[in-house]
Order: sequence, then C-alpha cells, then structure tokens
Amino acid sequence: MTNLLSDDEIETQLPDDWNREGDEIVRVYEFDDYLRGVNFAQMVGEIAEAQFHHPEIIIRYAGVEIRLTSHEEGGITDDDIEMAELIESERGD
Repeated sequence: MTNLLSDDEIETQLPDDWNREGDEIVRVYEFDDYLRGVNFAQMVGEIAEAQFHHPEIIIRYAGVEIRLTSHEEGGITDDDIEMAELIESERGD
C-alpha cells in the first residue's frame, strides 16, 4: 500500500502539463488525427498493465485525456506520479 501524498508533495512532484483535479491528476494529449490518439491510448494501456496501475483513458477526436488516482487509497499517491512520468517518458514530447 502506498500512502496518500500531501498537497505540497503533489504540487512539487506533478509532471509538467499535468493538473490536479480533486483526487486525480489529469492531462489531455492533443493529436492531429484520431488514430494517433488511439495508438497513444493503446501504449498507455500497455504501460498501465505492466505497472498494474490503470488510469481512466478518454479518447476524443483530437485528444486523449488521462486521469490517474489510487482508488484503493482514496486519492493521489506516488504510484500516480510514477505512472504520469512513465507516460511522459514514452510520449517523447
């Protein structure tokens, strides 16, 4: 089990372009076309499966929204920050 992060820890550790919305961290990735977003969502799913930490993924026409939280802990933990960082490293922006 991972402990919940404090507000200060979340603010300090949150990767660039990610935002906090209540008990979740969120980022929307924009794409020029739908299939690029679908491929990105699949890549996120593969990372999630390997980490056994599954985000909410919302695929839209020109973007993919990723939402992370640790449901079993009731908020944001190191696992969420680590997952966001893994997604960022694979995205390669």
